[in-house]
Amino acid sequence: MREFAYERAAGVREALTAVADHPGARYLGGGTNLVDLMKCGVEEPSRLVDVRRLPLDGVREAPEGGLVIGATTTNSDAAAHPEVRRRFPALTQALLAGASGQLRNMATVGGNLLQRTRCGYFADLSRPCNKRIPGSGCAAIAGVHHNHAVLGHTDHCVATHPSDMAVALAAFDAVVRYETLDGAGEIPLSRFYPPVGDRPDQESALPPGALITAVALPGTAAGARSRYRKVRERASYAFATVSVAAVLDVHDGMVRDVRIALGGVASHPWRAGSAEALLRDAPPTADRFRTAAEEALSAAKPLRDNGYKVTLAQNLIEALLGELAETEKGR
Repeated sequence: MREFAYERAAGVREALTAVADHPGARYLGGGTNLVDLMKCGVEEPSRLVDVRRLPLDGVREAPEGGLVIGATTTNSDAAAHPEVRRRFPALTQALLAGASGQLRNMATVGGNLLQRTRCGYFADLSRPCNKRIPGSGCAAIAGVHHNHAVLGHTDHCVATHPSDMAVALAAFDAVVRYETLDGAGEIPLSRFYPPVGDRPDQESALPPGALITAVALPGTAAGARSRYRKVRERASYAFATVSVAAVLDVHDGMVRDVRIALGGVASHPWRAGSAEALLRDAPPTADRFRTAAEEALSAAKPLRDNGYKVTLAQNLIEALLGELAETEKGR
């Protein structure tokens, strides 16, 4: 690990200034991703600006309804909050499905959103990786890629986004709030992660030097009718092979609201908008769920060894929607 400077910011403005004044500086929250990448030589910041103790933690009610989760709130605290559990159960389930208990106690909500989209080749300095060195190539395309992307990838990168939390937030139409030296701003999560394109190293739409301050969840009664399901290669401490966050609201025998977001299949949480459109204002039947699941993966372009993900994702969507529909019948 190379030498770096460290400072603990006492306020948001101080943190923003510290990063702006030092090219190569990075914000440090829980450090569960950044410090690991520093150890293997992928990340080499010249300065770490510790924001963990800034007054940006906690969960509070939003004036217009919904919840606001502070950026330095730990994943464990966000998952355990009574209002998150009651109003957005899929978010609690997604948070608890991520990493291990020890990491969830350290990892922050803001840091979770900004963890690097990566695969094994990203941390292997002996192999080409366009995320690490733009223009060097993608070793995964011809290499080991059974757990890589089937949607939205390009010849420049086929890695999948690792966050469970972000998948649930995508289903809830969450909004990311941030601060810059020029003032505050916000970005819908649907636009927070840019497409891979030919610059997979550019992983968020945040302005340079911006500091995430909170994530806002819009108020919706449908959020309570949600679930998150993750399939992985081992029971703990593994990224999703495929995951699904689903929201289903049925009224008078018709689907009033539905949201479907996928993880483990693309470089960012993948919202299945066309599948949702097939289900709205229609009865929640098994046949419709099957058709919607097929539509959700209709644009898939599997690689040599990961075609199984298409079937797995379809089955997971169909099963999760069926479970939610059965729950709705019992209300």
